[in-house]
Amino acid sequence: MHITTPLRANVFFRTAALLFTLLMASTASAYAIDLETARSKGLVGEVDSGYIAIPPGAGAEAQPLVGTVNQERRAAYADIATKNGVSLEVAGQRTFEKRFPGFPAGTWVQVQGKWSRK
Repeated sequence: MHITTPLRANVFFRTAALLFTLLMASTASAYAIDLETARSKGLVGEVDSGYIAIPPGAGAEAQPLVGTVNQERRAAYADIATKNGVSLEVAGQRTFEKRFPGFPAGTWVQVQGKWSRK
């Protein structure tokens, strides 16, 4: 019995590892694109409000990413706003202004409602 128990445990762990790997691979494909890649491909752009959006001509491929990133940014801006005694909107706008110089050339940006490439 002692010989088969470790063998069964080994099979169990291998099976569990395989299932975990398959699960992670299928989940990763849903979020396969990250912000930097999406930005460089023109699938998302930066907005002067501090959030990201889908620029003109881009498909909806990055829409889940936009929702996730904007939710994270909204939480960060809320913290910044509270610490600095400003509104959420001002925190987002100031963050955009600080980050703008670091955006790579060709990044889509929307300033005062108009899209252009940096």
